[in-house]
Amino acid sequence: MKRLVAAAIGALTSLPALGQMPADPHAGHNMTMTPPAPAAADPHAGHDMGSMAKPAAKPAAEPAAKPTPDPHAGHDMSAMPGMAMPATAEEIGTAPAPAPPTDHAADAIWGAAAQAPSREILRREHGAFQGSMILFNLAEYQARKGGDGYRWEGEGWFGGDVDRFVVKTEGEADFGATPEKAEVQALYSRAFDPWWNLQAGVRYDIRPNPQRVYATLGVEGLAPYWFKTSAALFLSEKGELLARVEGFYDQRITQRLIVQPRAEINLAAQSAPEIGVGSGLNDIELGLRLRYEVRREFAPYIGVEWAAKAGETARLARAAGDRPSVVSFVAGIRFWF
Repeated sequence: MKRLVAAAIGALTSLPALGQMPADPHAGHNMTMTPPAPAAADPHAGHDMGSMAKPAAKPAAEPAAKPTPDPHAGHDMSAMPGMAMPATAEEIGTAPAPAPPTDHAADAIWGAAAQAPSREILRREHGAFQGSMILFNLAEYQARKGGDGYRWEGEGWFGGDVDRFVVKTEGEADFGATPEKAEVQALYSRAFDPWWNLQAGVRYDIRPNPQRVYATLGVEGLAPYWFKTSAALFLSEKGELLARVEGFYDQRITQRLIVQPRAEINLAAQSAPEIGVGSGLNDIELGLRLRYEVRREFAPYIGVEWAAKAGETARLARAAGDRPSVVSFVAGIRFWF
């Protein structure tokens, strides 16, 4: 035990004293550093450089050389092979036109008989095109308060791309009653723009009584963003001036499912109480229809429509026992051929 205590005391005495720092290994060394040598003096300092020769001035640009004359100028090149001169105006049109090609690549796959109808359509559409179409945009059943009814609106045309004969018809009625409104228009239509047609003709109102005949002038076409739009003025044999603006838009949800918002406004310049028309705004119609194209030519639809008479026309409707505004749920078929 005494030996262990003596060894521990010896180890402790060999340690440096608490807080004593170790000696600096560089203590006593001369740390004076040699300053850098001064920069060498410029050997040309104070010298006169004016006696040195200056660089020669850049010579002025030489004038452009004249173009070398064409060695073939004035030569007759028509005698060389493949260098025949174009035909003159007198020679154009003397040779018969080449025969149309008969070897069509598509015939090797589909056969000439299958391609013949498409070629005939192409020939007609790029020549004196004549065509026809009948379209009923509305042919519907209307369920509404106060009595269900039906409505139609359609048109047909025959002619070409520029000039056409157009027939329009529209009307509506309650089931089991005389139609409230029924009209037919016969119009000459002429395109004055790729998107617009000017139309003029006559309109004959079968209903309401007394009947009216109107001279008609209007425009019809596609407004920007593909709104189908029409506007027309009607002047009756009694001097009554009416106006109508309508439009609709086909918004495709899919290739076959389509939503069609539609609006129509009718106006009159003067009152005609015998036919239930007041001056100013007569009526407004707003509708929304959803259709499904089973085929492009045949599309059943459902929808809703709000119709309201306004101003003096509404007052005349109330006096006749009619409702000035009505909401209808509709179901119908849009078709064309």
